[in-house]
Amino acid sequence: MLTIGELASYAGVTVRAVRHYHAKGLLPEPDRDHSGYRRYDAGAVIELIRIRTLAEAGVPLARVRELLRAGEEEFAAAVADIDRRLQAEIREMQRHRRRIARLASGDSLVLPPEVVEYLHRLRALGVDERIVQAERDGWIPMAAHSPERVPEWMARKREQLDDPRLVDFYLTLGQALDRADDPRLIELADRLAAYITRMADERGEDYVDDTDIELPLVKLMDTLAFDTVPSARRLIELLKQRGWTGWTKLERVAPTPSATPQ
Repeated sequence: MLTIGELASYAGVTVRAVRHYHAKGLLPEPDRDHSGYRRYDAGAVIELIRIRTLAEAGVPLARVRELLRAGEEEFAAAVADIDRRLQAEIREMQRHRRRIARLASGDSLVLPPEVVEYLHRLRALGVDERIVQAERDGWIPMAAHSPERVPEWMARKREQLDDPRLVDFYLTLGQALDRADDPRLIELADRLAAYITRMADERGEDYVDDTDIELPLVKLMDTLAFDTVPSARRLIELLKQRGWTGWTKLERVAPTPSATPQ
């Protein structure tokens, strides 16, 4: 015969757990012997192990009580059902593990391969990391909103990066990031406006902006860019004076008179 401590040890649980199972009516509580101790037999060990195994498998204690009283066939069916549930949970956990492992890959966790490749190319060209970050943050909602358009958009981006003038624009913008009053922003606005106008005249305005996304998303992406690259807001003001407006969504507008003295 075993004491409660010995029973707990053999079954791999704590004494507190044994008492809890007593209180829940899962494990019969034996009478005390003449010395005042409760004594348990081998059957109690087996029953306690069954309780522990079911509980560790996530079976609610109320269901444990039901299963302990079930017949052999009913118990086997319930165990098979528990096994199927555990297998589903394991598969879900494995998916989580693969997703967490992808964290080491950085951008690839939330972006399609084409966009990741585009960001890598910006970095390889020496574009300031803050600009790359602004591009990355903008592409996350874009890719989530219209994943089927990403290959088309990225093909256009790759084509644009083949133009040394646009690459030089990115590099110069990186040098002027820290000052919204940097005089280089005026030069950048002139060059960017000329570049966009030429592209629109040659390819059509649909080529310049064919993102076709809702205004709330446009505003969100613009805010992300302006928060990451504060001088971008000033650049857009200057660009508007030169006939174009928008960061995420470019649109042709009437140039303002203030563009002339700038």
